[in-house]
Amino acid sequence: MTSAREVQRLDFTTDAGQGPRALLGLIVLETDRTVEAEFRALYRDGGLDGVAHHASRIPMEATVTAETLAAMEERLPVAAGLLPPAFGFDAIGYACTSGATLIGEERVAELVGAHHPGVPCTNPLTAAVAAFRAVDAGTIALITPYNADVTRRMAALYEERGIAVTSIASFLEEDDDLVGRIDEASVAEAVRTVAGESDADAVFVSCTSLRAFGVIDDLEAEVGRPVVSSNQALSWHLLRLAGLEGELPGPGRLFRHGLPS
Repeated sequence: MTSAREVQRLDFTTDAGQGPRALLGLIVLETDRTVEAEFRALYRDGGLDGVAHHASRIPMEATVTAETLAAMEERLPVAAGLLPPAFGFDAIGYACTSGATLIGEERVAELVGAHHPGVPCTNPLTAAVAAFRAVDAGTIALITPYNADVTRRMAALYEERGIAVTSIASFLEEDDDLVGRIDEASVAEAVRTVAGESDADAVFVSCTSLRAFGVIDDLEAEVGRPVVSSNQALSWHLLRLAGLEGELPGPGRLFRHGLPS
C-alpha cells in the first residue's frame, strides 16, 4: 500500500487527438458570435467525424468600418501565433470577409504563414471566389451587413476577380454585436429580395457574423440557384484545402463540389 504522500505514476496510451481527419485553425474576430457555432453545427449535424478546429480571437472594435478593419493587420501575427504550430494544422482560416477585403488576401496569407509555414491559408473572400467558380457562378447578387463604403469595396474586389455583381443590398449596420443577432428569417428574406430582383447565377451572404446555415437548403430550393454564405464558403474551402475529397455533408449545393480547377 502506498503512502498518502506518494504519487503513483499511472500508465496511459495516446491516440491522434482532436481532428485526426482534419484539424483546422480559425482566427475569429473578438466580436463574432456566429462562425464557431456554425462550424460546430457542421461537424455535429453533418457527420464530419474526425474533423475539429481550434480558434484564436483577434481584437476588433465592435464598430465595423474601413478603418477598424484595416487596423487588424498589425494584430494578425499575434492572433496567428496563438494557434500552436505543434498541433499540426491542416489548414487555417482568417474568419473575416470584410477584413480580408481591406487588408488584402495575399497580406493575410503572408502574416498567417509567418507562424505556420507550409500550411494552406484562406479567408472568406478567397473562399467565396473559389466557391463561385466551383458552382459555375459568373455573376452574383451580394448581401452584406456593412456600411456602403465597405460594401462597395467588396463588390469591386469580386469584379476584379471576374465575378460580376449584378445586385447589392445591405443591412447597413456597423455594430457587429447587432449583426451577430440578425436572425435567419431576416437573412432569408434578404436573399428572396435580391434573388427576385436579379438574374445572378448565385446569391452571396457576406459576413461571418451573419447566420445562414439553417436556411440555405430551403432557400436554394426556393430561388433555384446556389446560395453561398461566408461561413459556408470558408468551411468548405478549409476542408478541401485540408485534403478532404468527394461530396461532403454540409448546407447547400457547394459541398457537392471540389475545388475549381
